[in-house]
Amino acid sequence: MVGLDDILAARDRIAGQVLETPVAPSAALGALVGAPVWLKLEHRQTTGAFKLRGATNAVMRMGRVAGVTTASTGNHGRALAHAARQAGARAVICMSSLVPDNKLEAIRDLGAEARVIGDSQDEAFHEARRLKRDEGFALIPPFDHPDVIAGQGTLGLELLEQVPDAATVAIPLSGGGLLAGVAAAMKARRPDIRIVGISMKRGAAMAASLRAGHPVEVQELPTLADSLGGGIGLRNRLTFDMVRALMDDLILVRERDIAAGIRHLASEGHVVEGAAAVGAGAVLSGQLTSRGPLVLILSGGNIDPAAHAAILREGP
Repeated sequence: MVGLDDILAARDRIAGQVLETPVAPSAALGALVGAPVWLKLEHRQTTGAFKLRGATNAVMRMGRVAGVTTASTGNHGRALAHAARQAGARAVICMSSLVPDNKLEAIRDLGAEARVIGDSQDEAFHEARRLKRDEGFALIPPFDHPDVIAGQGTLGLELLEQVPDAATVAIPLSGGGLLAGVAAAMKARRPDIRIVGISMKRGAAMAASLRAGHPVEVQELPTLADSLGGGIGLRNRLTFDMVRALMDDLILVRERDIAAGIRHLASEGHVVEGAAAVGAGAVLSGQLTSRGPLVLILSGGNIDPAAHAAILREGP
C-alpha cells in the first residue's frame, strides 16, 4: 500500500505546482447534520479538480519517454495535460464518448490531443495501452498508480491541518485513488477518523466490486456524476485493496440527490460538477450523518455551464 512517507514526499515534490485549497463552513448543512460541516474547496484547484495532485506527482517522477497518455473521464486527462505541458512533454488523452464536450475542449486548450475511443473508459484504456506498447508513451492511469495515489493523499495532509478535529470525511468514490490517498494520510495520524465513500447508484464500479469481493466490470451509464463513471480495472493492483481496508462506510446516492447537492452548493456560492456534489446530496437525503465535525470534499468544478443552468432551473 501507499503509505504516509510516500504522501509526505509527494507533498514536497509538488509544492508550488498545485494549490493548497481552502475549507469553508456550511451552516445550512451543519444544521441538518447537527455538527459543524466543512467544505474542502478542491474545485478551486488550478485545473478545476483534485486530479492535478496525482498527475503532477506522477509526471515529476517519470523518466525520458515519448509522451504521456491515459484514459480519463475528463478531470485526470485535464490534469495530466496540464502537468505534461509544465514538463514540456507530449500528452495524448483517451476518453469515451460519454465524456462531456466541455472536458474535451479543456484538454485540447492545454495543448494535448484528445482521442475519443468507444463507449466506455475500458475501451479508451485499450488505446492508451497501445500507445505505451507501440509508441513508447508513459501510461499514467487515473487512480491505480502509487504516484497518483500519493499525490491525491496530499489533500488529506491539508485536511489534517485545516480541520484537526474532523470526525468524518466524505470522499467521492470512483476508482478509489482519492479515497485511498486521503484515507492513508489521515488514518496514519488519526486512526479513529471515519472515512465515508460516496458514489452514485448508476454504474458505481467500486461499489459493485466491493460487493463481489473482487474487481468486476459494470455497465457504464449516463449520470450527473460523470467523473465517477468507468471501471476500476479487473487487474486492479492498489486501490481496490486500499479502499476495502481504509473505508468505514459507503453511501450510494440517487440522481435526484446529486442534482439537489449541485443546487444547494450553488446557493452557497460553489459551482461544482455532479461528482463533487454527492456528499452534499447524501446529507440532504439524510443518508450521511456524523457525531462530530464533517468534511465534504468538493472534488471538482468542471461542469458544463448549460448543464448546470438546467439543473438549477429544475428546482427541488
